[in-house]
Amino acid sequence: MRQTRLVPTLFIAALLAACGHNGHDHDPDPDPSHRPQFAAQVTFGDSLADVGTYAVGTVAAAGGGKYIINGSSTSLNPALTGKIWPELLAAQLGLPAPCAAQTGLDGDAAQGFSVAVVNHPGCFDYAQGGARVSNPVGPANKLTGSPLGQLTVPVVTQIANHLAVSGGKFKGDEVVFVLAGANDAFSLLAQLAADATAAGQAAGAAKFAGTLVSLLAAGASDPAGAAAAIGAALQAESARPGHTDASVVQAAVAAAARQPGNAAVADPAVYGPMVAKAQADGAAAGAIAATDYADQHSAAVVTAMANAGFELASLVKTRIVANGARYVVVNNLPDIAISPGALAQSASSRELIKAMVATFNDQLKAALAGERKVVYVDLYALTHDQAANPAPYGLTNSTTPACGPNLLGGSSLVCNGGNLKGGDVSHYMFADDAHPTPFEHLLVARYIAQQMIVRNWL
Repeated sequence: MRQTRLVPTLFIAALLAACGHNGHDHDPDPDPSHRPQFAAQVTFGDSLADVGTYAVGTVAAAGGGKYIINGSSTSLNPALTGKIWPELLAAQLGLPAPCAAQTGLDGDAAQGFSVAVVNHPGCFDYAQGGARVSNPVGPANKLTGSPLGQLTVPVVTQIANHLAVSGGKFKGDEVVFVLAGANDAFSLLAQLAADATAAGQAAGAAKFAGTLVSLLAAGASDPAGAAAAIGAALQAESARPGHTDASVVQAAVAAAARQPGNAAVADPAVYGPMVAKAQADGAAAGAIAATDYADQHSAAVVTAMANAGFELASLVKTRIVANGARYVVVNNLPDIAISPGALAQSASSRELIKAMVATFNDQLKAALAGERKVVYVDLYALTHDQAANPAPYGLTNSTTPACGPNLLGGSSLVCNGGNLKGGDVSHYMFADDAHPTPFEHLLVARYIAQQMIVRNWL
């Protein structure tokens, strides 16, 4: 079931106010009868548009650097070009190959993931793997505990960085590409899962303790008094640094056996079934609590994605268009729910992902409606249809990752022609659980180009 929540009224009011008075109302819209000659290409976004932010250190040594099947493996198959859609479009536009505006890693030095951050003048692909719309902590950022230490500079900062090196404005003769939001979804889902797991663990532990104490105390002369003593012993051991599940059980059993009339409970044949029952009750209670938590908080993550969609639209209008950009291509979120990673989730999780993506895209599109300097590209429609009807697109597989085991567990960041799965994977849709193959990037580039042609921008 699709879930959509309204974004806060104050946020909408602020967006409308910002977009309605940008100081550039006199700037004419692009002439639809005139095909522009682009002088440069500027890209903002995440891993789907990152041309090599992390092609350093161990990642580079492993033959990686982009979230794709890296490197030219055209000797294996002509489709394995190693190129992503911004590179393909730059070639079609007759522009230089895009280069990463910033490179580096901020991770574990022992693993080769600590490499100085370097800004590259004249390179205008600001997209970074893990980047979110405005939150600086995206997937694999060091603050998430990841040893990789991706920089995850958000889109709001990417735009600011470009304005800082371009005199505070766009020249108006560049094509600007924008694609972001997936990492907001991934981060929100990860946080929801972590919080639900914590809620489940707490509920499960409480149920386990309650059941075990009750069963262990039942044979004592004074069950109520025994339960109090056993519960105190269990809590004390649980609070002790270095305790284990087994040590907690033994502390409870020892306390139970000391109670008048209850010595027999010290026999493993007696307390063993009690522990098994308590564990089963705890697991059941924990699963219910985790599910309930996720259900109760799913609407909040959908709302957060709505806000992210509005925020990205606001950045396009108030930071890009309002600062002189005349040709901006904004891609909406692909259908993340059909990715291998999503397909491995429960049905309810996939429905939540669908709702998050749909809400983000709805708000992004609505906020950009009527903006003549923006081409809105519906990548969701493309990828959704590709998953349902792969053959007409030349796709041979739309559900299985092409990359095999590698340094990062199968991540396309270090995937290349040397660690692919067996067989011909050149026309697979996905390189890993979420990222496209070079062939899928080609299909995306063609689709974006078609939308630009319709607008007479190409």
